[in-house]
Amino acid sequence: MLGIIGKKIGMSQVFEEDGKLLPVTVIEAGPCQIIQIKTPEKDGYAAVQLGFGKKPEKRVNKPMLGHFKAANAEPYRIVSEIRDFETADRKPGDTVTVDIFKVGETVKVTGTSKGKGFQGVVKRHNFGGGPKTHGQSDRFRSPGSIGASAYPSRVIKGLKMAGRMGNDQVTVRGLKIVKIDADNHLLYVKGAVPGTRNSIVTIRRQEQ
Repeated sequence: MLGIIGKKIGMSQVFEEDGKLLPVTVIEAGPCQIIQIKTPEKDGYAAVQLGFGKKPEKRVNKPMLGHFKAANAEPYRIVSEIRDFETADRKPGDTVTVDIFKVGETVKVTGTSKGKGFQGVVKRHNFGGGPKTHGQSDRFRSPGSIGASAYPSRVIKGLKMAGRMGNDQVTVRGLKIVKIDADNHLLYVKGAVPGTRNSIVTIRRQEQ
């Protein structure tokens, strides 16, 4: 499985040859440097550790600085692993760019969704709300009953209630690559990806 780390730039639109308008998300994908190659024999699983977004050497602690220097790589702000990366003819210090993808390929994008803070059940779980008549006029967005008092005399675990919403890891699958700008390291994928502008995402080729 091939993949790369990127930064979400924002949404735009692209016209196809037949004139059809497609909504796309623009992602600054790489360039990423290989920091470490993990193998099942040594580490118990196969993965490649990539670095993205250069970081000043003075802002890196000594253990991480030694980790980067061992791979003959510069310090990076984001370090992430991609499992089962195709490592043929690749070694630590090599650079991974958007050239690993092709237009028309299907990818899956993982990112952190927008944090909404503490939200009620109407917004968080799409509750319909209560009636505005029959004596209830000030609790339209309330959750209603959360359990019986006789049995089981407690609130069941996992009940949909108000709470923190968003700021979760989300993976969107089945996104098609519409355009690749290799000179500017830009990847155009059809549809929306999780996260805010300038948030970090991981793009991986989706196996058919």
